[in-house]
Amino acid sequence: MGEILALDASGLTKVYGSGHTEVVALRDASMRVRRGEVVALLGPSGAGKSTFLLCVGLINPPTRGGIAIGGRRVQDGARSFGDLRRFRRENIGFVFQKSNLIPFLSAIENVQVVGELIGRPPSLARRRAMELLEALGVGPRAFNMPTQLSGGEQQRVTVARALANRPSLILADEPTAALDSKRGRQVMELFRDVAHEHGTGVIVVTHDHRALDVFDTVYEMEDGMLKPAAHEQVAETVRQPGTA
Repeated sequence: MGEILALDASGLTKVYGSGHTEVVALRDASMRVRRGEVVALLGPSGAGKSTFLLCVGLINPPTRGGIAIGGRRVQDGARSFGDLRRFRRENIGFVFQKSNLIPFLSAIENVQVVGELIGRPPSLARRRAMELLEALGVGPRAFNMPTQLSGGEQQRVTVARALANRPSLILADEPTAALDSKRGRQVMELFRDVAHEHGTGVIVVTHDHRALDVFDTVYEMEDGMLKPAAHEQVAETVRQPGTA
């Protein structure tokens, strides 16, 4: 039996409009992510990176192509919207540029609510939330409101929230854009540790080339086309952290 992958996306194409207004945002993109692997996705603005995340995250399905998450094929046209939403809640975690924490809930409540949404009893969801916050170094801040947390602490709570459902895959879209270089690297290292320790596949869309040494694999995207970044290119970028 073959290895069960966190993500196996093949031939993803996303087309908006038709005829003269047709725009191809994604062109035959394929990516395989192992459990415990952390992947960087690079590329200029408008290259299709966010479209790729929306497709594999089952938020905006591709026009063509196949997606399997945790060994289960989910984008085959047979599932209803409700099925996809339920599958997404149970198997995928999301982290975005802004933490998007619920402002009137404490840190622990922001994480706990995810467990309750997938049907866990409140006591178990709360225990899981506290375990994650402690593991990510923000346990002492568990009962603080989001406005009482630093930017780095908010992102750690967001990562804890993304892990609450024990996902096969975490998708992060520019998670360090609002952080300084030190805090940004800490968050990237956090993703690496989360992937390796929890056996979760992690894809991070980033413009920050200063922490590429943190990643197991680096892809680049341009004009909707996805390919592994050349080893020489990654090595040169790491040697010159100021490179844009």
